[in-house]
Amino acid sequence: MFDNNNPENNTSEVPVNKPEETDSLSYSIDYTGPAESEHPELAQENSEQTGTVESSCGFGAGSPSYPAEGQTYIPPVTPPAQKKSTDKRVFVALVIVICIVVSSVFGAGSAFLVSRFNNNYDNNSKNSITINQVTPEFNPAVNPEKELTTVQIVEKTADSVVEIITETVKTGVFAQQYIQSGAGSGVIIDDTGHIVTNHHVIEGAQKITVTLRSGESYSAKLLGSDSRTDLALLKIEAQNLTSAVLGNSDILKVGQRTVAIGNPLGQLGGSVTEGILSALNRDVVVGGQTMNLLQTDTAINPGNSGGGLFDSQGNLIGIVVAKSSGSEVEGLGFAIPVNGAVDIIADLLDYGYVRGRVYSGMEFIDVDSIQLAWMYGLSETGVYVYSVEKGSNAETAGFKSGDLITSVDGKDVTSTDEIEEIIEKKSVGDEVVFSVKRNYASGDLKLILEEYVPDTLDTFGDNQNN
Repeated sequence: MFDNNNPENNTSEVPVNKPEETDSLSYSIDYTGPAESEHPELAQENSEQTGTVESSCGFGAGSPSYPAEGQTYIPPVTPPAQKKSTDKRVFVALVIVICIVVSSVFGAGSAFLVSRFNNNYDNNSKNSITINQVTPEFNPAVNPEKELTTVQIVEKTADSVVEIITETVKTGVFAQQYIQSGAGSGVIIDDTGHIVTNHHVIEGAQKITVTLRSGESYSAKLLGSDSRTDLALLKIEAQNLTSAVLGNSDILKVGQRTVAIGNPLGQLGGSVTEGILSALNRDVVVGGQTMNLLQTDTAINPGNSGGGLFDSQGNLIGIVVAKSSGSEVEGLGFAIPVNGAVDIIADLLDYGYVRGRVYSGMEFIDVDSIQLAWMYGLSETGVYVYSVEKGSNAETAGFKSGDLITSVDGKDVTSTDEIEEIIEKKSVGDEVVFSVKRNYASGDLKLILEEYVPDTLDTFGDNQNN
């Protein structure tokens, strides 16, 4: 047994060497190349494994990539040099794509404050958003005779959908720096300039530019972002904006007509596609997270991230999240129900992140083969502590890099996913007991879970009209 009461006495560690970065198929935050891996030693071994779907609908430094079952990863092509004009676009293509997107639409009817914002933002609050919400009489699920033509839907919604261009500073293999561009879409959710887009569209960006349908461009400020739901909130300073009308995704019916508007391929802003709502309440794994989604056959393409899925009255009903376009897959797209996005947007506005998420203070790594264990210099397979954040409760509890986690709260674990599944059911302040092996000694460490607070958000200069 190692000394649990005095963890500083347990100085010997299992060596876990930090690998150099290289290509992997598991997750991509690179607009113009194959996905980058945090643990590239796993890349070759896992290259034949399958997943749910693959994505780069936002084309950019934060575009996730998830391999589709039975399909081969094809990296996006390098975007062409941008022309010196106000119409700056980036072209990147993938054969298998996922798009997680938010968009909104401007529809008829009285304007209402969404209840989530009414309950949390009073006159004393420094932050507020007034969101237009559809009235029941203008909901096609309630009154199908109120349906509009596609032309009428576009006339109501197109001005609220924007194009987003990002710039990210990258460092090459010879330490040279260069600027990498990405493209996506977004939606104006109120007339003061708040815009919802995807986390992966703006992740890591040093500059974000929003272009309206009119062609006017503005520098955008990032107010908050959430990687788990892939949502982000931006702000521009502009006048006479057309904002969105939110529908009610809780009363949708299969077979309803749907319309998507976005910026496919990063250079075709305002493109419109049409389909139907194929299914409700689909559990789909996106980026390791199981999400309850709407299914649609509306065509979605790379660059649609931040665009939106609308009903036949021009109400925003979903945030497009996934689309597979493999050779054997056609007309299969998914969207986050809009009702589930409201709480996320409210937290991003007020805090810059989503409150109440638990955090272990550690990063784990799965060592699931003897060969991989040998590569890391380990004696057995399992899930190991890869790193411990300085100043965290995990450091105080005595966790060290190289610890082998064998169980959490009495449940045997062999993977990071199993640990996270247990932890995510807990609340901030809960105590969790980890059984740990270290240099052939065993013991229990008690961890008080913290609230996850992301790194301080960057801002992107003064908002200005270009």
